[in-house]
Amino acid sequence: MRTLLLSLGALTFSTAPALAADPPAPPTLPPPFDTKSVVKHPKVIGWPAGKTPAAPAGFAVVLFAEKFDSPRWLYVLPNGDVLVAEARTLPKKDAKPEVKEGLKQSKTVTGGSANRITLLRDADKDGTPEVRETFLSDLNQPFGMALIGDQLFVANTDGVLRFPYKTGDTKITAKGTPILHLPIGGYNNHWTRNIVASADGSKLYVTVGSASNVGENGMKEEALRANILEVNPDGTGLRVFAAGLRNPVGTAWEPTTKTLWTAVNERDELGDELVPDYITSVKDGGFYGWPYSYFGKNEDPRRKGERPDLVAKATAPDLAIGSHTASLGLCFYTGSAFPEKYRGGAFIGQRGSWNRSKFAGYRVAFVPFKDGKPASGPEDFLTGFIANDDEVYGRPVCVCVAPDGALLVTDDVTDRIWRVAPVKK
Repeated sequence: MRTLLLSLGALTFSTAPALAADPPAPPTLPPPFDTKSVVKHPKVIGWPAGKTPAAPAGFAVVLFAEKFDSPRWLYVLPNGDVLVAEARTLPKKDAKPEVKEGLKQSKTVTGGSANRITLLRDADKDGTPEVRETFLSDLNQPFGMALIGDQLFVANTDGVLRFPYKTGDTKITAKGTPILHLPIGGYNNHWTRNIVASADGSKLYVTVGSASNVGENGMKEEALRANILEVNPDGTGLRVFAAGLRNPVGTAWEPTTKTLWTAVNERDELGDELVPDYITSVKDGGFYGWPYSYFGKNEDPRRKGERPDLVAKATAPDLAIGSHTASLGLCFYTGSAFPEKYRGGAFIGQRGSWNRSKFAGYRVAFVPFKDGKPASGPEDFLTGFIANDDEVYGRPVCVCVAPDGALLVTDDVTDRIWRVAPVKK
């Protein structure tokens, strides 16, 4: 197992040129504190009988599976089985940290998180899984999953585990082998750790969100955080692949350029329209501003003058997708069932705001791509999650493409997975 402490100030950053087309023009941003910071949490009322989210004309939305315990993330195995990571945010009292080799590591987590991965199998390919099994249990707030050959990697909040896997397995009983320690928990929902593998299986990329909103507790606690890390599958070779990403969650390989992209939750408490969440290509060695600046070189007034050297290096992300939208899910459409306009584009699960006077997010957005870059801004794809000014029916998180080309969307607060597919003619 490898553990590594890295200081943000000690990192060096490259300024590699952007790929393909130039990124869209940066958004026009208001000054900080142009509006006051508002706390507005939604009341979740659940879905009335017969009601579903709404998709564009020509698509049908149906319930794929339900009765989970906070289904946060999905992963589709090569044989078509769908893995569902079930985990939730815990009260601080239920996370039991201990200091190990300079990083806070957690013991067994209790207090309401299912801490399991469920397997769903639709063997007859009718769009409804008929097999449902507990695939892995006794995990520690699991989230991201990645398969390399016959090894399945699971990203818990406190580290990455490796499990043996055989095609067709419906349950793994072997004890996982830890390959990487990670700092536990984080600010609000920054406990999630996503993981993706390179195409050749030689590298893993692990996301770790910040421990704070904007470094208000000092940068010592941010070791290994607000980064995408690169590591070998055996746990060696750990390094920071990209830094200054406040809370990167969704990660996916853009199918044309094979570039890594991520969806990032930006900082709070600067007003309704600051700071926009974004999706961006991830440059090896890139620095994206957090906590000293946002959207490139816009200095955060709460960190003013602290690191002008890092502000000067900050890379502006590719595309703003709305302030306080809690943009978590990200996948590129690689199927063939959807109309041509969707192919190669990005779907983004926006769980929704809490630091805004009016709700934002609460949808699955779509961004068309051309030549490996966004061709335009985000548009609605799956909506209808907002009931009124104070209430929501549900909150979308993960988006992934099913083997038949349908889009699967987790709704973690109502314990459901939705399936969106073109209407059969």
